Amino acid sequence: MAEDVVLVEVADRVGTVTLNRPEARNALSSEVLRRLPLVMADLDANDDVDVVVLTGADPAFCAGLDLKELGSTGSNLGAGQADGRTQRRGPWEPLTKPLIGAVNGVAVTGGFELALNCDFLVASTNARFADTHARVGVMPGWGLTVMLPQAVGVRRARELSTTGNFLDAETALAWGLVNHVVAHDELLAFARKLAADIIGNDQPGVRQVLATYAATADVAVGEAWEVERSMARAWSSRGFDPAEVEKRREKIMARGREQTQPTEPAR
Repeated sequence: MAEDVVLVEVADRVGTVTLNRPEARNALSSEVLRRLPLVMADLDANDDVDVVVLTGADPAFCAGLDLKELGSTGSNLGAGQADGRTQRRGPWEPLTKPLIGAVNGVAVTGGFELALNCDFLVASTNARFADTHARVGVMPGWGLTVMLPQAVGVRRARELSTTGNFLDAETALAWGLVNHVVAHDELLAFARKLAADIIGNDQPGVRQVLATYAATADVAVGEAWEVERSMARAWSSRGFDPAEVEKRREKIMARGREQTQPTEPAR
């Protein structure tokens, strides 16, 4: 039997979700996109879980949509809505429990959106972030144009989205995208320590606070989600061509490798 593309572990009231396609840098295949919202819903309903942690199998967090599948059939472009919930905002149904993103490597495009849909982020020193939607020729549909400006400011968000350049972990911390940067081998332990801090609180209170944050944010930006969704639908309806993605795929991957190479520390 093939290994599960999304792994789940529950221990000490923490549910850890690991994207498990390391050979493909945890790229979003149709199967991942089908499984991930189901896993999240199960953990949100699990009485033995108070906090969820999302990470990736090394070396990546998530490289975004699987460009091989996108460039051959394009079937994963809409696979995240395969359950028929076309009005769902984001990659999964809204959670009532805190979701910590433990970003262990590159988080690119759809992978960047997965990270943004977490309540807050802990990054390893290996983490890198990039929005390459415009390079691939697809549009964000999981709230990137809403949440990225909230995190880093609209001018920085526009720069990231129009250049496709990578953002390193320390800059992401300075810009307010992530809450903490820790040594790579300490990432999950640190995220689970934060989870334990949350678990020590009154859980109905924690969930009510999160619900209030969501409600107050929507007063200002709720309409922006529908704007993004409708514009993404209009873009796709004009004719998505997988062959064009395939032409760009190697250039995109080569550029990503160049921009994510470790740099020598300053002396």
